[in-house]
Amino acid sequence: MKKIEAIIRKSKFVDVRKALHEADIDFLSWWEVKGQGDAKQGLIFRGIAYDVNAIDRIYVSFVVRDINVEKSVEAICKTAYTGESGDGRIFISDIDQAVRIRTGESGDESLYNKE
Repeated sequence: MKKIEAIIRKSKFVDVRKALHEADIDFLSWWEVKGQGDAKQGLIFRGIAYDVNAIDRIYVSFVVRDINVEKSVEAICKTAYTGESGDGRIFISDIDQAVRIRTGESGDESLYNKE
């Protein structure tokens, strides 16, 4: 099992969620977060300086079986891509164990995506 975490543009979240659904990944969590990249620029609009380094992002997190990792990553990459700096990152981690509280199922059986 793998945990996939992605930090994406807020404007791309609806597309990413739809693409994950089409890839049979229906159970995920997300948070609205702010992040800072390596850009060292500011924006001045009508004489007011704005810090554009603190950018609104969506943090998406879900756990999948190993066989679903590739299609999940492809779905995120395909829909979150703009070609500009700040498209985001995907992190993939190993999960040693998972337990579904309601049934007591553990391991792969505790996950909803049964492919």
